[in-house]
Amino acid sequence: MFILARAITYAALFIGFLLVFLPARLLTWSGIARPAGLGAAQVAGAVVGASGVVVALWCIITFAVIGRGTPAPFDPPRRLVDAGPYRWVRNPMYIGAGLALAGAALFCQSWALVAYCAIFVLVMHLFVVLYEEPTLRATFGAPYLSYSERVRRWWPRRHS
Repeated sequence: MFILARAITYAALFIGFLLVFLPARLLTWSGIARPAGLGAAQVAGAVVGASGVVVALWCIITFAVIGRGTPAPFDPPRRLVDAGPYRWVRNPMYIGAGLALAGAALFCQSWALVAYCAIFVLVMHLFVVLYEEPTLRATFGAPYLSYSERVRRWWPRRHS
């Protein structure tokens, strides 16, 4: 239970800062206000954003239950996580966060948020390639190498 509490705390700080606080500041800075009504863009944005949130929350719970750790680099999973959304792609949490940002950009019809989302995705890709994957190889060894051969980084494999 303590692991789940830690995971939720760290995730709330990450989500709160990168996916709520900074985008809200960006919207304020760019002069974009909440849309007056709900049109197709807002409905689509809400669906995309909510989908991203669901994926990210599923990842957080999987990290705590299967990995016995959290998404925070300073309190990582103790076991290799290859179940849940991680059976399809190696980085579903970042995909979920990217979807949440893309949904917010669509909802608000904000090019500034589109740019922020693109920068977020680029920074997460570099973080994964330069830090996360080497760390996982060093920590989990052969099981991680086998996992990374079976499961792609960002896009699921087509199964026939």
